[in-house]
Amino acid sequence: MPELNPYAKFIDARPVVEILTSTSAKLEALAEAIGADRLAVAPAPGKWTPAEILCHLADCEVAFGFRLRQTLAEDHHVLQPFDQDKWAATYPSVTAQQALAAFAAMREWNLILIRNAPQGAAKKPVTHPERGTMTFATITETMAGHDLNHIAQLEKLAHL
Repeated sequence: MPELNPYAKFIDARPVVEILTSTSAKLEALAEAIGADRLAVAPAPGKWTPAEILCHLADCEVAFGFRLRQTLAEDHHVLQPFDQDKWAATYPSVTAQQALAAFAAMREWNLILIRNAPQGAAKKPVTHPERGTMTFATITETMAGHDLNHIAQLEKLAHL
């Protein structure tokens, strides 16, 4: 059976909300460190460019936000997986700055929801068809681990 949160191994000792809160600024700093001339350059054939990683993070923020809201709003909800590679088809037409702005706005909106979630929301169950039963808290933990995974990728690219 697949892991409920395949990104759990990336989570550090900080509280999940602290990780989620720090991501936008970290991504901005990494984009600057990578430099405008390298944001659109793939590190290897078949790999996403740094700008495409930022687009992916913005797309995932849409998906995570929808999942969080469905979890709170509906009982026994089944989440809809998505094919990240199909979503990535439009990434070449999006700039890193556009992706960063979209991510930052959606992340702030999702943090407002997370911080103001009703009592007991963390334990509210939802089903992921590929991962099984998870909770609102599992989704937020997945977001944090996913952030840290891609931040590590961008850090490597910033130091090339």
